[in-house]
This record gives sequence, C-alpha cells and structure tokens, in this order.
Amino acid sequence: MSLRNFKTSNPVFNGYFWDGSKSSTKTMSVAGIFFKSIFGILIIAAITGYLWKLNEAGMSMRWFTLGGMLGAIVTSILISVRQNWAHILVPLYVIAKGFFLGGFSSYAHRNFPDLPYQAIGVTIVTFFVMLLLYQLRIIVVTKKLRSVIITATISIMVVYLISWILSFFGIKTYIWGTSWFAIGFNVLASIVASFALLLDFDYIERYKNKAPKYKEWVATWGLLATLIWLYIEVLRLMQKLAIRF
Repeated sequence: MSLRNFKTSNPVFNGYFWDGSKSSTKTMSVAGIFFKSIFGILIIAAITGYLWKLNEAGMSMRWFTLGGMLGAIVTSILISVRQNWAHILVPLYVIAKGFFLGGFSSYAHRNFPDLPYQAIGVTIVTFFVMLLLYQLRIIVVTKKLRSVIITATISIMVVYLISWILSFFGIKTYIWGTSWFAIGFNVLASIVASFALLLDFDYIERYKNKAPKYKEWVATWGLLATLIWLYIEVLRLMQKLAIRF
C-alpha cells in the first residue's frame, strides 16, 4: 500500500503534497528547504526571545500562547488546501509558532532558565543523529516503519486533543502531571517525534529535483512542524524531571 493512502497532520507524511505538475523548470531542492528552514528558525527564535523578556517584566503569556496555537492551526489548514499559497502562509505559520513557543517556554525560562537552551541542544543533536542514521541507512525507511510512525504520531495527537478538550470541563488527565506515567508518555512522544524526522528526510530525498519549486515551502513547513514538536516534548520532559527531582 502506498504511503499516499495515509492521512496525517504532518504534510511531509502525505503524498498529496507531492502530486501535481513536474514540468516546472524550477524544482524543489535541498538547499532551498535548508535556507527556508533556517529563516523560519531564526524568526521563531527572535519572537521567542522577545516574549521571554515580556514575561520577565510580568506580562502574562496566556493569550500569546493560545493565539499562536490557533494561528498555527488555521494556517496549517490553509496550507493543506491551498499549497500554492505556501510561500505566504508558511511565514505566517512560522510567526504563529514563534508566539506559541515563546509563550509555552516562557514558564520554563523564568523558573528553570537553562531548560529551554538544553531542550534546543537536545533537539539539534537528535536532528543530526537521525539524519546520520538515515544517510548511512542504519535505519531504512520501509513501508512498515512508515505505517508504525504515522500510526504512533496520530495516536499521540489524538490523546493530546482529547486531553485538551477534557481540560475545558475541569478534567485533568495524567499526561499533564509529573507522575511516572506522564513522564513515560513524554519519553514515548519524544521518541516518536525523533523517528518522524526520518519520514521528513525520506520524502525530501524522494522528491528533490522533481516536485515544483513552491513545494519547498510545504516541505519546510513539515520539517519545522516535526522539529517544533520534538522541542516541545523534550522541554516538557525536562521540566517534569526538574520539578520532580
């Protein structure tokens, strides 16, 4: 069965985004994705740093976090249905994620100043380790592995969604605490996010120099989404361990 039959929240996992005309004289390149990703990371870092300063001055980050999350969701949906607009929508997505991450990590930065930097370091190291494992074919992305990663990713996202909905009714699920169950869930989510990078690498390799040029933005969106997810899981895990111990 082709991976294109799978539906997931990460665009890089979905073959839909690689369909279309291959006749364009300019095609998707690894260099294009790299520079666009660096651009996005720098924007996110700048917004996050600014929000940290506001938080230290006593400003609440609640609305920044909520607004950034909703903005990222809306732009993601728009990118999904209007991929030709990706060159406009992905920068907006990056800005929204900057506000979300700035608000999300401000608590850790204020109470555990070193944690966000450590989480960034772990994310970077994990990225290059997974890239090396992929390039050396120590881990081969097979159909079975793809299906396992996609299934695990969707399952984790469903758990988060249900937990978020329940929170509106005052019901606190175990994944948000500092219990061993919550820590174990974060460890599992971090591992799945790490392996999700393999699918990003695989699709970029498959469609480089083939897909139309504008789809570099779509590939960038998927890669950044995975990196941000990994960073969030690592930061949450470190924060729980810091509180517990």
